[in-house]
Amino acid sequence: MGLSKLSEDTWLDPTPDLAARREGFAAYPQGIQLTAEGDAAGRELAAMLGIDGALPEAAAAHHEDMCLLTRSAETGPYKLLGAAVAWPSDWLPADKIGKPLRALHEPIAGYEEQLASGVDNFMAKLKTGAIYGRANWFISHTADMRWIGAPPEQAFAHVTPQNAGETLFVRSERQTLRKLPQTGAVLFTIGIYVEPLGNLTRANQAMLSAAMETLLNGEGDRRGSAYYAPQLKTYVMRNS
Repeated sequence: MGLSKLSEDTWLDPTPDLAARREGFAAYPQGIQLTAEGDAAGRELAAMLGIDGALPEAAAAHHEDMCLLTRSAETGPYKLLGAAVAWPSDWLPADKIGKPLRALHEPIAGYEEQLASGVDNFMAKLKTGAIYGRANWFISHTADMRWIGAPPEQAFAHVTPQNAGETLFVRSERQTLRKLPQTGAVLFTIGIYVEPLGNLTRANQAMLSAAMETLLNGEGDRRGSAYYAPQLKTYVMRNS
């Protein structure tokens, strides 16, 4: 899973752009998906963060999108019962609400075979007070914080080895997990950061170029890598 333990002061981004968050939710109201079962956890979260309201208000007051997962029985699966997502990375919250963890990750190649059991065990054993985090990355065709992907053959059609530094964007999700003490719900936060490929250091560009070769079979297809990887690799090689 690639998780590291975090301290309280490194949990959430300390400098959120609150105007951008308000605009993000106003432009994408369907990013808020709530169920009655998740209401108590949302109110607990807001109170913990010193905010009046519930899950939507908590997410609007921070840089991170926020999702709540709970389970109805001690040994049952965790399900997504609340989402406040202004800036999704090519997924629709309405398609995920109410689903258990394994179903949430179905599109990800290798998840069921390599990660599902480990994630389930981690969630079951997560203790109140502990905070864990990880980061992932994607290559996107847009600098927009909200990324709902077009078909990759269209999205990356304008990318060439000459312009890849300006037309390809590295999108990272800083994800954290934390269990709420009263309801036992697990809070999953997603902090989005986007930079043009050309703004990265040459060392990081080289790492991304090498990673083009190591995407899991099938996962590269999901990310549309065939439509940008050759241009990215040639761009990096020419600028190394």
